[in-house]
Amino acid sequence: MQIWQQTILLPAYSRGFHLITRIVEQEFTDLRRIKAGVLQVFIQHTSASLTINENVDPTVRGDFERFFNRTVPENAPYYQHDYEGSDDMPAHLKAALLGHSVQIPITNGQLNMGTWQGIYLGEHRNDGGRRRLIVTAWGTE
Repeated sequence: MQIWQQTILLPAYSRGFHLITRIVEQEFTDLRRIKAGVLQVFIQHTSASLTINENVDPTVRGDFERFFNRTVPENAPYYQHDYEGSDDMPAHLKAALLGHSVQIPITNGQLNMGTWQGIYLGEHRNDGGRRRLIVTAWGTE
């Protein structure tokens, strides 16, 4: 078994949910070498998240954003951590709910996800900036 690891710097995205599957596949070139294994994608930020969901219909990503904005509202009177603006604490809570990593099987050099699955970046800040991913794969060539 071998281990591969690489850092991927994502472009800045607007607030919302964005498909990043293709970026991960294109940037992590060692993926093609792995016959059988697992890929972990980890985001090094506390106000953005990763999850796997519907990769075709963009209304799903809009529904995700609306659901989380309603579930974790801005300007709640009980927030104390608001040093960086009204989206600061809600961004941390949304990231905690969704998580900071996903794991995906690798089969014959490709991510082995379902037909309608893709990797989402949840950008929970109005101006989150560029986000850094650490991708780690282990498996056999």
